[in-house]
Amino acid sequence: MSVHGAQAQITQAILAWEGVSAQSHRFGGTEYVIGKREIGHIHGDHWLDIPFPTRVRDDLVEQGQADPHHVLPDSGWITFVIRNEQDVAKAVALLKRSYDIAMRQKSRRSR
Repeated sequence: MSVHGAQAQITQAILAWEGVSAQSHRFGGTEYVIGKREIGHIHGDHWLDIPFPTRVRDDLVEQGQADPHHVLPDSGWITFVIRNEQDVAKAVALLKRSYDIAMRQKSRRSR
């Protein structure tokens, strides 16, 4: 199941954040990036894949907030399936967490 228009809603929210742009993802869907760094990508209105440090990924999976990545289950990536309208806000929140981590790391590198 998916939520019609979820990708458009999520993309609109994400593009409002400083430095984020959207582009085609190499495996289909839309990829959200800061510069050259991917903070996640969405496949239609169905599911979202997001990279995290392994410890963050482990916490999200343990708390039931996301699933291990559908192709790379032992990596830092998670998969979040969009099943209902409430999941759209949860998807944005997960992407925001990835964005915040990326921005902190970017800030540290530029010091």
